[in-house]
Amino acid sequence: MATGFEKLVEQAKKNITEIRPTDAATKVKEGNTVIVDVREKNEWDEEHIPNAIHLSRGTIELEIEERVPDVRTTVIVHCGGGGRSALAAESLQKMGYKNVRSMAGGFKAWKAAGLPTAK
Repeated sequence: MATGFEKLVEQAKKNITEIRPTDAATKVKEGNTVIVDVREKNEWDEEHIPNAIHLSRGTIELEIEERVPDVRTTVIVHCGGGGRSALAAESLQKMGYKNVRSMAGGFKAWKAAGLPTAK
């Protein structure tokens, strides 16, 4: 039986677009794309995607407009496994961001794909 969190994530995923880590890496290279890490600070400090912006799930709605003022910018959100980022992506869409993606599988999938990380 699914938990309340899992049900929220399942519902959010019906309203958002997911992107594979390799496609996310390509998008960043192409420009006008930012990766936003919505994990907690301790997770970020341990390891993260180079050049990503850290806005934890608890503060993203408060801080996103200052960090990413153009709602047309492609914003790829990620967390550890894809749940928190799905919720964040849905929220950003509700705020008017036009090109939001949630990275499928999160940071675990990024690492599994052999993509670069920073400490």
